[in-house]
Order: sequence, then structure tokens, then C-alpha cells
Amino acid sequence: MITEKPVCVTGASGFIASHIVSQLLAEGYRVRGTVRKSAEHYPYLLQLPGAPGRLELVQADLLGRDSFLPAFRECDFVIHTASPYVINVRDPENDLVKPALEGTAAVMEAAGKTADLRRIVLTSSVAAVTDEPDSTKVFTELDWNTRSSLRRHPYHYSKTLAERAAWEYIERNKPHFDLVSINPAMVTGPSIVPAINTTNAMIRDIMTGVYPGILDINWGFVDVRDTARAHILAMESDSARGRYLCSAELLHMRDLVELLSLPEYGSFPLPKRDLTGPFGTGLMKALSWTLPRDTGTYIRTHIGRTIRYGCGKIKQDLGISFRPVRESILEAVEDMVSKGHLAPPKKR
Repeated sequence: MITEKPVCVTGASGFIASHIVSQLLAEGYRVRGTVRKSAEHYPYLLQLPGAPGRLELVQADLLGRDSFLPAFRECDFVIHTASPYVINVRDPENDLVKPALEGTAAVMEAAGKTADLRRIVLTSSVAAVTDEPDSTKVFTELDWNTRSSLRRHPYHYSKTLAERAAWEYIERNKPHFDLVSINPAMVTGPSIVPAINTTNAMIRDIMTGVYPGILDINWGFVDVRDTARAHILAMESDSARGRYLCSAELLHMRDLVELLSLPEYGSFPLPKRDLTGPFGTGLMKALSWTLPRDTGTYIRTHIGRTIRYGCGKIKQDLGISFRPVRESILEAVEDMVSKGHLAPPKKR
């Protein structure tokens, strides 16, 4: 399906987006990535195999209504990843919701003015599916997060509003292009970019003694390379439709601690106190009120409950298979050490 026309990847310097760019280049595509600063600020992108001659970086602003028009010119496909991902913010409206919503609006409007465009693949999140586990339920693409707000899980709120806005644009305008969304769970694995992403930062916090004990909480994980691959498959597949939950495996916090306690892996100050019972859950709910607002809300709405995702659609429609997430997490740890985000483990 390789074409002479470039594929536009918005927010190309992001954790997921940089892997999308890398894989597109490896497949022989021309890529036009949007970034916030001039190209020389992104040497890790310019040095990717295939980048010379086939990667163009252009500046675009999520809050600039017309800034995406030049980037989309002559493109058949746009992969829109650009959106802020921060858990604790002082101003949820301006730091999360406004850039997510206005960025999506700018992308959809620019797409509507791009005659050749065939499809937008949108990076959404399981945050747009739910903001609270339900131990009796398996969440699917049919589910929408209806509970988040500026005060309750503002990041989840921003992702929900942005994805809904994209689908509403399609329904209202019936444009010449279609839309597919990828809704990943916690994305881990090695990073192309120098910065640390939110999921890997959480793993680092578990390893460095930030958590007082092992909590009764679980997460869906997926490798960043598989997440990138899902975007490209959704772009390339004529039959791709609608939303796609993207989660490879569920891990409880005790599974993570056990994985990171392997003797051959060294020694980190991992949590040892078992707080997975009713007493520990109640204690953590009480202590959550002393934490930053959004961290506290996350603990109160997730602890003591089990999240489950149904990912049959992405496997069936896109034919994707997922890496073992334990291997992805260990690669993420090695990458964090190599980049200086995590001190090397003490040898036992």
C-alpha cells in the first residue's frame, strides 16, 4: 500500500508517535510529522533509519486553527496522536481539555479541506471508554466514559471529549474521508524520545519506593511498538472501522513487583508491604485524600476493583498479535536506566 504521498503524523515527537514514524519509515513510506518547534530540536527523529529524504518535520500548534493545513497537503492519511497526557495539572481546562478539543477540531477542519485525504487514524485511549473499573464487566468498543469531568479524572475527560468530537464531526459533516480510533491501555516499552512517558514513570515510581505497599490495583498494558503497529494497520486496512481497544495483557501490581524482583535483575526498593486486603484498601482510600487531587481520585476509583478489556475486535479486524508485556516492561526499565530516568539497580 506504499504511496508516493506522505503520511502525516501529528505530534511526531511523542512516545507513541515516534514509533509510528519509525515503523512507517521502515516500511518505505514518506512521512510528514508535525512538531511544536523547528526540526533541529528533534535529532532523535531526524536520525531514524530512512529519515533522510523521507521524513519532513513541520511546525503546527494544537491551538492554531489553520496550522495543520500545510501539513496535510497531498496526504492520503493522517495519524493524529497529538494530545497532552498529564495526570496532575493546575488548570485542567487550559492544560488538558482545551488543547485536546481544539486540536481535534483543527485537525478535522483541516482534513475537511484536504481533497486527497482518505482516512484519519486517531490516537484515543481506554480513558475514553471508562474512568473506573467494574469487576463484573468486560469493557469493549461499545462503552463510553460518561463520568469524568474537569474535577474527576480531567485527563480521561479530555480524551473522551476529543474522541467524541471527532466522531461527531464525521456524523455531522459526512466528509470524504473516514475515521478510525485506536484506544490503547497503559503503553510501555522502550522509548525513541528522550523524555519519559507516563506509564513508564509509574513503573519507575513503583521501583523507587514511591508507593507505600502493594496495592489491590491492576492495569491493562500494551507495548508501544504494538500500539504503533495497530495505528499503521488501521491506516492500511480498507475494512478497518470504528474504535479499537488495544490492550495485550492485564497485570496486577503484585505481578509487577514480582517481575521486577527477579534476582538476576538486581535490587530496587520495591514495595514489600501487602496492602491488597480490605484493610489495606481502606487505608489507601483514606490516605488518598492527602495526595494530589487527581492521583487521589485515581486511587479511590481504581483500588479494590479489577479492570478487564475485550480486545477481540483489534485481533480479528487488524490481525495484530501482541508482545508479552512482561518483556516490554523489562525493556522499558532497561531503557529508563540507559536514559538516566532510573538509577541502575544494585547488584545482589
